[in-house]
Amino acid sequence: MKYPLELKFKLLTFGQRITATDADGKVIMFIKQKMLKLKEQVEVYSDSNSEQLIFRMQADRVIDFSANYHFTDAQGNAWGAVRRKGMRSLWSAHYDIMQDGEIDMTISEENAIKKVLESLLGQIPLLGVLAVYLINPTYLVSRPDGTPLLRLIKKPALFEGRFVLEKLSDMPEDDELRSLLAILMAALLERKRG
Repeated sequence: MKYPLELKFKLLTFGQRITATDADGKVIMFIKQKMLKLKEQVEVYSDSNSEQLIFRMQADRVIDFSANYHFTDAQGNAWGAVRRKGMRSLWSAHYDIMQDGEIDMTISEENAIKKVLESLLGQIPLLGVLAVYLINPTYLVSRPDGTPLLRLIKKPALFEGRFVLEKLSDMPEDDELRSLLAILMAALLERKRG
């Protein structure tokens, strides 16, 4: 994949849709979230025509703050999971990326103060809208030892959600795909912010 990658959400659609493009503007993934499901389910396609399914992400329980979202490829092979850290995510977004039941990487918000400011200012009419537009979170994907791998930056946008993903360190292709799937799920869960 050619970095930086750009993730774009269409906000005024029925069901969430994300288009992931590489540095050349080529679509590398198209993501659709199934609506009206008790357990969240997200499908990842190779193009915007939704013809070739490449991955599926599905919650392991019905509407839960600490649900695990399991990744499988089109043939049903397990690719890992991402789990939101329940109460810890109230102050600062934090997710564990799992492989074979073990924590392989983490996604954490780089600046927890932004989340607190956005929450406080978001309660004030008009100022809240401006705060959500201007205070954009940044997330860091790292190894458990603290080695940074990827940075996801929320960009200001009015009628769509925009994220830019930068690569900070080299990693195996499997880990890169697993981290991208985890980032997509985290972005879906955090999309209402900033």
